[in-house]
Amino acid sequence: VKKPMSPLRKTIAQRMAENWTTVPHVHQFDEVDITELEAWRKKHAAAYEKQGARLTLTSFVLVALTRTLRKHPLFNASLDESDDSVVLKEYFNIGLAVDTEAGLIVPVIRQADRKSMLELSRDVAEAAQKARERKVALEDLKGGTFTISNQGGIGGGAFTPIINKPEAAILGLGRGALKPAVREGRIEPRLTMPICVAYDHRLIDGGSAARFMVDLVGAFGALTEADVKLPA
Repeated sequence: VKKPMSPLRKTIAQRMAENWTTVPHVHQFDEVDITELEAWRKKHAAAYEKQGARLTLTSFVLVALTRTLRKHPLFNASLDESDDSVVLKEYFNIGLAVDTEAGLIVPVIRQADRKSMLELSRDVAEAAQKARERKVALEDLKGGTFTISNQGGIGGGAFTPIINKPEAAILGLGRGALKPAVREGRIEPRLTMPICVAYDHRLIDGGSAARFMVDLVGAFGALTEADVKLPA
């Protein structure tokens, strides 16, 4: 059976081919302990629902990520190939890769660093719904500075995402799973999530990527219940 590609599928194919063939990708892997984050998510989910929002792990990721990007501006940059200059962005517009029946769509959460967990949760839900209903405007897809691709909700494990050019990097998130971990000399089950940062080797070297990943894992660990708890 021969089936023609849809216009959206053609666009995705062209963009992915261009991104992969023109950007030298390197992938950096690690794992994040999300045991406490998942406990807080479950604890406060009902309160968020009362405010018209759905609390998911993506909101936690956005907070940890933007705090890390502030420390590592090259990961929030782009390469202007017209004059070989580096454009350092002073704003944090995070694209979210949304899996839809028609194909991959990446709406942008604007000024993510300035928003509360509640605001981020609302934005994430609205962006995903618009994408799946094909109601996302062209303007909603523009201006991203960094992208997140999350396969955890589907059940996917570790994977290597493709950079969304002209951005310099992308974060891939896999499924959280219980694993044995050594804590204070004892083995206990912990919920861990595989993460992968793909970065443009024209702009970013391995040492910088390793430091970014160390700080990103640390930013997850530095999150507290106060970050998610709604005001009384």
